[in-house]
Amino acid sequence: MAQCEGIRPPVARKSPAETTIHGQSLVDDYFWIRERSNPGVIEYIGAENRYTDHMMKHTERLQEKLFGELKDRIVETDSTVPVRMDDYFYYSRTEKGKQFQILCRKKGGLDAAEEVILDVNSLAQGNEFFNMDVHKVSPDHTLLAYLADTTGSERHTLYIKDLRTGSLLPETMTDTAAVEWSNDSKVVFYAVIDAENRPDRIMRHVLGTDPRDDAEVFREKDKTYYYLQLEKTKSKAYVVITVESATTSEVHYLDADKPLMPFKVFSPRRHGIRYFLKHSGDRFFVITDEDAKNFKVMEAPVSNPSKESWKEFLPHDSRVSIDINDPVPFVEVFKDHMALFEREKGISRIRVVDLRSKSSHVVDLPEEYHTIAPGDNPEPSSSTLRFVFSSMVTPTTVYDYDMKERKLVLRKQLDVPGYRPSDYSSERIWATAKDGTKVPITLIHRKGLKRNGRNPCYLYAYGAYGDFEGSSPQFNRNWISLLDRGFVCAHAHVRGGGDLGKEWHEQSRVLTKRTTFEDFISCAEHLIEEGYTSQDRLAIRGRSAGGLLVGSVVTMRPDLFKAVVAEVPFVDAINTMLDDTIPLTAGEFEEWGDPKIKEHFDYIKSYSPYDNIRATAYPNMLVTSGWNDARVQYWEPTKFVAKLRAMKTDDNILMLRTNIVQGHSGAPGRYDMLRYYAFMYAFILDTLGIKD
Repeated sequence: MAQCEGIRPPVARKSPAETTIHGQSLVDDYFWIRERSNPGVIEYIGAENRYTDHMMKHTERLQEKLFGELKDRIVETDSTVPVRMDDYFYYSRTEKGKQFQILCRKKGGLDAAEEVILDVNSLAQGNEFFNMDVHKVSPDHTLLAYLADTTGSERHTLYIKDLRTGSLLPETMTDTAAVEWSNDSKVVFYAVIDAENRPDRIMRHVLGTDPRDDAEVFREKDKTYYYLQLEKTKSKAYVVITVESATTSEVHYLDADKPLMPFKVFSPRRHGIRYFLKHSGDRFFVITDEDAKNFKVMEAPVSNPSKESWKEFLPHDSRVSIDINDPVPFVEVFKDHMALFEREKGISRIRVVDLRSKSSHVVDLPEEYHTIAPGDNPEPSSSTLRFVFSSMVTPTTVYDYDMKERKLVLRKQLDVPGYRPSDYSSERIWATAKDGTKVPITLIHRKGLKRNGRNPCYLYAYGAYGDFEGSSPQFNRNWISLLDRGFVCAHAHVRGGGDLGKEWHEQSRVLTKRTTFEDFISCAEHLIEEGYTSQDRLAIRGRSAGGLLVGSVVTMRPDLFKAVVAEVPFVDAINTMLDDTIPLTAGEFEEWGDPKIKEHFDYIKSYSPYDNIRATAYPNMLVTSGWNDARVQYWEPTKFVAKLRAMKTDDNILMLRTNIVQGHSGAPGRYDMLRYYAFMYAFILDTLGIKD
């Protein structure tokens, strides 16, 4: 796809704004795009959207075909595996033609009559955007607390529904981010977001009272602590608040039977040490990285949980790490067992430990390269562990594992109409990084692929925060539309992610962050050298911190790629990290560095995509943005495109698509999300010259 005759892209006006720091002058010609209320900003973004629509118009038939393919691979009327909680079985289901889930339950058994407790489709009516992130049923099963976002800003409103009458309670709480119940079902605790979109307070609300009288029970004043987890232990004994920066955490806890009492600090924070709390019977279990980079498990008596009483329960293993997911460790503690989701040399596994004997075993799983994560496990006395399994080839599968009998039971596998796993092959190859480190790449392609350098390739990576989500090779049914057109789909497990444990993350953060981008370049070069693809057949994609990755590699090696998709990309690293009034900035210093420190400034500036745009040829690019994005502000991708337009020397396509009614996560409705994938894939196919 090249520049259309007679069609010119929008040109953003320049209005230089100068900043001086560390004796250097930074001139930002497009600083004015930050002015959300400026009519010129709205006009420019509108012009970019119209340009993108025009440039993609000739792909509309292809988009419709792709959308049809993607939709045909979902079972539109479906339901999840029921989860037992006391005498109820909870599940959600979808109906053909409806965007959102319907929450249901049955009392007494699966043959009982269905009760719809919340139809999200009804809630969404009349809203251009709607997302329900969290919902929790009260312990007595009579009330449902849920958080709803109607803007994409992730500033939710907390509602409480009476399941006996079907009506909402009169009290609502705004700007919320999490919720948890007391055991008597009369009190809810909820997190409140500050002006910088950081959950910094926990409030206590007694049902039937005015929310204006709610008591503040916890406040985090340190802006570097930008994670907050509010939950109840599986034992149902404690309500737990976990606050965390990139390197440090602290836990506060409360007897869930005594909701009017104050929270207590479990162990005061110590910089550079993270710990997380679990409970079973008369013991607390503490998962900590103190002198244990990959985490170890300590135990402490409930009667005296002070640090001095902690004893080692499971020692640190330098070869094996416990998976952490933003920011919760994947450790399930039951009455008699503990299940740890671990990773060794990039391969995930589940280890089950008997809490009395400490004997352990590893669950036998199909396939070597896979992704596993805990499922819903609400019952503390259960000896059954539910988990979710998938691989690049195997659709998402829910298993129940009997930890006593060591028996694995398949409960449900994602049904993908028309998909035959036997038609595809997955493999792991290793690229050699600039410093000699071997970097894994997990691939999927149709069987019989010839490594002749002519295959189109879709290469994805994330590479930040040591994050589980972005580091694991998972099944993606949307990829089938690419695979069946001859693509190799590849996941590059670059350093900065948690792919090979905590050390993998530590090797690429702050003053070593360029390692992520260099690893990705090495992975791309390896795919080319091994004949999987070629430079003119290579498309790359990254979102958020992965958008920083693709933005950086494009400015470092613009010759290496044919097509680039940068979704809600963090590309204006210097300007954003210099301004801690921008939501979440202060909490990112321990991941990216603080540019107020000269050494950090110089290093960030060496890779910041916006600061490294130069007069040269760039690949075809699709950049996306969300007007209400609270994590990566809309102006970052917008400024990036504006500057690229002014400086690039090629006539390749550069498009910006800003969704005015969405935030960081994109479209919440399942059909709307498929529409976006069809749009993105049409851009890639058209750019790579693949005729459909």
